[in-house]
Amino acid sequence: MTLNTISKDGFDINSTCCFSGHRPEKLSQSGNVNSPQIRRLISMLYLEIENTIENGYTNFITGMARGIDLWAAGYIFEKRIKNPRLKLICAIPYKGHGKNLKNAEKWEYDNIVASADKVYYLEERYTQNCMQKRNHFMVDNSSKVIAVVDNYRSGTGQTIRYALSKGIDVHIIDINKNAPVLK
Repeated sequence: MTLNTISKDGFDINSTCCFSGHRPEKLSQSGNVNSPQIRRLISMLYLEIENTIENGYTNFITGMARGIDLWAAGYIFEKRIKNPRLKLICAIPYKGHGKNLKNAEKWEYDNIVASADKVYYLEERYTQNCMQKRNHFMVDNSSKVIAVVDNYRSGTGQTIRYALSKGIDVHIIDINKNAPVLK
């Protein structure tokens, strides 16, 4: 249950979903998108996004981290071609985040930021708590979280716990269980 239903920028929180998940190196096969395990995981993520869209969600917030965040944002980016009602919102922890990315990840990151409907920079520069601030911003402006997790002692685990404490709908794809777990 979200108290505020309209964000300060006018998007409906009740139709907003955010993403949380691990970086590729924290996933099986080091996040190699050509491995069967990661292809299956990405398919599960995309299916959860499809179900979320079918349930009326039109706004999606990505934290722009490598792995789950960028994969989800890239999928929303593609879906917007056929469904212009979908909005992509970037919650970037600090200015300069992403500057060290290379090759395809750098291209994808820059393309997503350039085409996003709204971009928020939570800090001017890196700080100790900028990632947590980004995660709280995403949860505070959403009514649903899609999380991909295998280690609950992580930023993703903290985001899940924060969302649950706020009464937010959390859909978990638990890598350890190898199947979606809804909570």
